[in-house]
Amino acid sequence: QLQLVQSPGGQVQPGGSLSLSCEASTSAFTRNGMAWFRQAPGKEREYVASINSSGGITNYADIAKGRFTISRSNGMNTVFLRLTNLKPEDTAVYYCAARGHSDWYSVDSEDYDIWGPGTQVTVSS
Repeated sequence: QLQLVQSPGGQVQPGGSLSLSCEASTSAFTRNGMAWFRQAPGKEREYVASINSSGGITNYADIAKGRFTISRSNGMNTVFLRLTNLKPEDTAVYYCAARGHSDWYSVDSEDYDIWGPGTQVTVSS
């Protein structure tokens, strides 16, 4: 079964940038819609962005529009999330997720059946 390995997060100052990556264990990745979610302490997990299997279609939550960019490399079996102009309220554990049975994107976490372990992003001065 597909497994997802996430790169380490990090701590950045407000206004800073950070890139996250999520590598899949098999080339089945190329048939999966992918997404990023995040969960801040004491809050529910929330949708950030998603991308279809070819990478040609992306979707962003309002919190991400204009600041975050999702992309993928099917040759590398990897999905990326570029975070820019970070704010303290972006502090959270970020998770990548795969739709094991669909090549389309979705904003609903229930549609994703394979999850990465999460990586901490802290925005603080």
